[in-house]
Amino acid sequence: MNDPVLHLSQRLEALAPYIGNTPLWPLRRAYARPGVAIHAKLEWQQLGGSVKARAAYRMLREAIQTGAYQPGQTLLDSTSGNTGIALAMLAAQIGIPITLIMPEDASVERKRILAALGVEMCYTPAELSSDEVFAFAQDMHARNPDRFCYLNQYDNSANWQAHYHGTAREIYEQTQGQVTHLATGLGTCGTFVGTGRRLREWNAGIQLVALHPDVKDNGIKGWKHLDSSRHPAIYDPQLADAHLKVTTEEAHFWMKQAARKEGLLLSPSAGAALAGAVKLADRLERGVVVTVFPDDASKYGALLQSLFT
Repeated sequence: MNDPVLHLSQRLEALAPYIGNTPLWPLRRAYARPGVAIHAKLEWQQLGGSVKARAAYRMLREAIQTGAYQPGQTLLDSTSGNTGIALAMLAAQIGIPITLIMPEDASVERKRILAALGVEMCYTPAELSSDEVFAFAQDMHARNPDRFCYLNQYDNSANWQAHYHGTAREIYEQTQGQVTHLATGLGTCGTFVGTGRRLREWNAGIQLVALHPDVKDNGIKGWKHLDSSRHPAIYDPQLADAHLKVTTEEAHFWMKQAARKEGLLLSPSAGAALAGAVKLADRLERGVVVTVFPDDASKYGALLQSLFT
């Protein structure tokens, strides 16, 4: 018997080996202090090209397995780019249509990638906040509940569970259990919550440090200024041991340092993650700090040109 749900599940399961298992990069020249090490997960080295591949895969798998997605429906979510690209790649692989809502000021590269993947795009005015873009997606789903399967990455528990079951294990194994501090940026909060919860279960002494942009209007795509924004339902305000703020200028500085001293071309959010990890490391006498580089610079051509010319 031809079971369309089983068929989709099998197609998706075949993609599992291409999700996660990213390398952990030890910084050697950009940051070097006796007794303190910084390591970073290179998350662009997986299908989808960013950390969001992990959450996208698990959210889609859960939607299919639980019946939240019904054959014939169109996937729907709001995105600043990376989650959308990851979802679009997965959707193309298994044959599901997808509609994405994204700010119109997204980079040219993001728009071209999504167009190439056949995504139906709905662009929102650049002046809308991420909360307003999120509300736009909610409203679109409310008006067409039968047409769309709304994944809602901000409130979907499969988001943080992807990191609980994957990213945390990789970090713990790759550091041979020596990780002492986790420092990651907050966007949907899935990486920080899932990875932090699992690491804390293995070692209650691991310190969890949340990184934030310093102001609401910043140049760190994918990060949320939680002081002025709706908190995602998956965010756990009790989890972090400390909070550090990062400026856009600091993110850009560390993008340059990573390029010239590590040979790594980082996105603004990865540069910001490095900036936060360095701030944390500077306070320590001994420790192994792990951060997550969400993606590389391949979708930020205009910014790279302005920073390096």
